[in-house]
Amino acid sequence: MAHRKAEGSTKNGRDSQPKYLGIKVNNGQRISAGQVVLRQRGTTTLPGMNVGIGKDHTLFALKNGTVKFTTKRKMSYNNDIERKNIVHVL
Repeated sequence: MAHRKAEGSTKNGRDSQPKYLGIKVNNGQRISAGQVVLRQRGTTTLPGMNVGIGKDHTLFALKNGTVKFTTKRKMSYNNDIERKNIVHVL
């Protein structure tokens, strides 16, 4: 007969590190070249004038200027019209 009760393993205790996604510079703020405007997963916001896009879909400024967020109506792959957010550096 066992003298100790069997201990079960826990299924908790794991958590992923935060990814710090989101808007880093708001509408109307000044920005310098190379500074990150927005971190995102997928292209929910598209790059506009003087804005580049990284391989992880990060949007960054290509020139010094002021950030401006706009929207654009765009045709989807199934002919639905959807609004896309666009970031410009003016």
